[in-house]
Amino acid sequence: MTGTLNNEQKRPPEHPFLESPHRTLATLSFPVLLSLIAEPLTGLVDTGFVARLGTVPLAALGVGAIALSSVFWIFNFLGIGSQTEVAQALGRQDSGRAAGVATLALWLSGLFGVALALGGVLGSSSIASAMGATGEMRELAVEYLQIRWLGAPAVLATLTAFGILRGLQDMRTPLFVAAGVNLLNIGLDAVLIFGLGPFPQLGIAGAALASTVSHWLGDVWCVWVVFRKVGISERLRVSEVWPLVRIGGDLFVRTGLLTLFLLLATRTATRIGAETGAAHQAIRQVWIFTALFLDAFAITGQSLVGYFVGARSLEQARRVARVVCLWSLGFGVLLGVGMWVGRNLAAELLLPTAAIGVFFPAWGISALSQPLNALSFATDGIHWGSGDFRFLRNAVIVATVVGIGGLFMLDVDDPGALTWVWVVTACWILIRALFGVSRIWPGLGNSPLRQEREKP
Repeated sequence: MTGTLNNEQKRPPEHPFLESPHRTLATLSFPVLLSLIAEPLTGLVDTGFVARLGTVPLAALGVGAIALSSVFWIFNFLGIGSQTEVAQALGRQDSGRAAGVATLALWLSGLFGVALALGGVLGSSSIASAMGATGEMRELAVEYLQIRWLGAPAVLATLTAFGILRGLQDMRTPLFVAAGVNLLNIGLDAVLIFGLGPFPQLGIAGAALASTVSHWLGDVWCVWVVFRKVGISERLRVSEVWPLVRIGGDLFVRTGLLTLFLLLATRTATRIGAETGAAHQAIRQVWIFTALFLDAFAITGQSLVGYFVGARSLEQARRVARVVCLWSLGFGVLLGVGMWVGRNLAAELLLPTAAIGVFFPAWGISALSQPLNALSFATDGIHWGSGDFRFLRNAVIVATVVGIGGLFMLDVDDPGALTWVWVVTACWILIRALFGVSRIWPGLGNSPLRQEREKP
């Protein structure tokens, strides 16, 4: 937002956050957290079902799941961009703009989804080969992928609808949809993978079909709620596509660099040795799980900041930033303490005995970095809400260039090399957190949240 604001414009709209900021944040964040947890829990159940078919189908499932999640993550700009645009429209009390953004975003998700489905079905064989699958594993991975790609339009539309609903500060519908989809997926897994009554045993194809059917039913549910809440815009202007495309470009670069750094960190750990690779994988999986807690505050912060930015009340937007950072930092400290206290249990549950020697120092660095990770996630959500996507892209560029440089400087023959991998990762997180915080306080560069913008 640019320009100055008059006194009438600075008057904040009625909102529960004004009277109960902490309670409002907690109330909105809790359903978000539950909806985020639903997907990985279902992934574990899928893994458990397919594991009963044998090691080859399980490996094929892993190939397909990683490929799909990587591709779908690229399109998260549809949900993030929609959430910000709708939240700001809500703050301006501009229902027409909200309907227009929702309709446009869902059309785009459908077009991207159809293109992705066609390309994915045709390219499944090449994707499986590129992931290193051969022989029977490759055949099963292709079978799984081709069925799952048919659900791509539904996955992208649901992702977009979740962003729209969260922009409206409806955090419960995404939770109900996520829970319903995943419960249905689990039930269909049991029927389709092993066969029951009139349903034949489909094996890994049954797992793919269960996911695809569940996603389509969830998509119908979610999109129906969106149109019931905001309506359908009958006029779609091509010029309105550009903001989402621009956001998509910035987020594509940012997401790609985040993925690149994490892949290179894993590659470096694997090059050190098999035990080190196993220890790194265990730490990385816990790190990803803890990120769900932090992401819940970021997503809620995005909606609240977007709302107050749209209402032209930067004072309240900065207040949201303070509350979100406080809660995130507190949870970051708790997560770090929990990781430290539970280090022996984690080692017992997640590691082979041979990897324990290299595990604990690296685990300690990961635990210590949790408060930094919390600030990084929190400020990401805050800047998403203010529409500061280009700044976040540039911050990740700087952090990743430094981080990759640090990884290439490591001596893989050093006995403590895995610890240094996580030291570099902590530095990568620190740079992102510093950029994120300084953009708010004092307002680095042309920050949309700078206090001077409200001066008459």
